[in-house]
Amino acid sequence: MPAPAAKPAMRSVNVCGFKAVAAAFARRPKCVQRLFFDAATAPKTGEFCKWLAAERRIYRQLPSEELERIAGTIHHGGIVAVTERPVLRAPRFGEFAEWQRAGEPMLILDRIGNPHNLGAIARSAAFFGIPRMMIARHPQQAQPTDAAYRVAEGGLEHVQIFEVASLPPIVKQLRERFLVVGAAVRGGKNLETTRPPRAPGRPTVLLLGNEETGLEPKLQSLCELFVRIPGGGAVESLNVSAAAAILLHWMTIGTHDNNPAPPGKPRLSP
Repeated sequence: MPAPAAKPAMRSVNVCGFKAVAAAFARRPKCVQRLFFDAATAPKTGEFCKWLAAERRIYRQLPSEELERIAGTIHHGGIVAVTERPVLRAPRFGEFAEWQRAGEPMLILDRIGNPHNLGAIARSAAFFGIPRMMIARHPQQAQPTDAAYRVAEGGLEHVQIFEVASLPPIVKQLRERFLVVGAAVRGGKNLETTRPPRAPGRPTVLLLGNEETGLEPKLQSLCELFVRIPGGGAVESLNVSAAAAILLHWMTIGTHDNNPAPPGKPRLSP
């Protein structure tokens, strides 16, 4: 059977919703190509429009139906920024050691297929201070698309996504420097009675598996600890994005207060 044709690469991403657009301007303003908004949102776009005008880029107030057409969804939140699609890369030589020294945990997603789940996980990762996620170049793996950016509400601007050809060889390398923890539906240690891992000098890597099949066997064999979220039993498991939020909270207990001050006015980088 011939291999499926590769999907054409996305050249741009529509970032919808004011929080997501503000985060894009704050973190990567040079990537914003065009900005469109409705009359209700216009009063909040002054700084964005000023910056775009200086860069001689397009910004425009549009009727709702036209904004919906550009966004490709009715869930545009009154504003759409057409941005350059971030290029996903593999980790460079020496970066694992840098991440270990920084003591920063990370998240690995094994064939998370729904872009809404990817966006929700990125939002939780940003909230809990997880600076990076890793995915594989796999046909079942969702990419950071328009839908993912919309659901993330700015989270994808704060979490860097790395993409590799295959996850098992990477996780095997990470084990030398990180404690590898896998999410389990059955078996594993009860989250309520298990303290978050604090291996000296080894930050935690959390592995989350596919929505239907979980972690692939090769990745399971590389996990040093499995944890599960106990429930009442009416359904077998949580949605993977809900499970991710609970597991990330557990993993980062005691590392920060989880109550950041409300963000101030977005500041545009030079």
